[in-house]
Amino acid sequence: MAALASTMRTTHAHGGINCTGAIQRNYLGAGVPHRSMHVKCMAQTSTKLGDVFSFAGAAPETINGRLAMVGFVSAIGVEVASGRDLFSQLSSGTGVSWFLLSTLLFSAASLVPMLKGVTAQSKSQDIMSSSAEIWNGRFAMLGLLALAFTEYVKGGPLV
Repeated sequence: MAALASTMRTTHAHGGINCTGAIQRNYLGAGVPHRSMHVKCMAQTSTKLGDVFSFAGAAPETINGRLAMVGFVSAIGVEVASGRDLFSQLSSGTGVSWFLLSTLLFSAASLVPMLKGVTAQSKSQDIMSSSAEIWNGRFAMLGLLALAFTEYVKGGPLV
């Protein structure tokens, strides 16, 4: 026998905690309702600059991960296009200026929502989730380190 289900979504804020819940009623067998409730609560994050940049804050890993993702793709792209390794890219005058410009731009773009209290978890979706961004950033950090180490040992560009 097929089960009928109805879902009601609720959102409310209480004492600095935002809660989103779903109450699901399943009608099984003889029409007897079976209820289950799933509630997701997130404490409001601090918007103070010191809290955002603290060890447990959102800024350090988020910004470093985003910069690592951009840096890894850029380093590989420039290496494929010009044949220059990572160290020669960074030692050139234009490489340092592009690095500083992109660092400032991505840091500012990441900080503005954080200082307004917007969390990555609140904007998270199924595929584009906040945990996927964190893991991609971690892998990009490892990728940059592996690229630099491999080019150092090899004595030239990877590609």
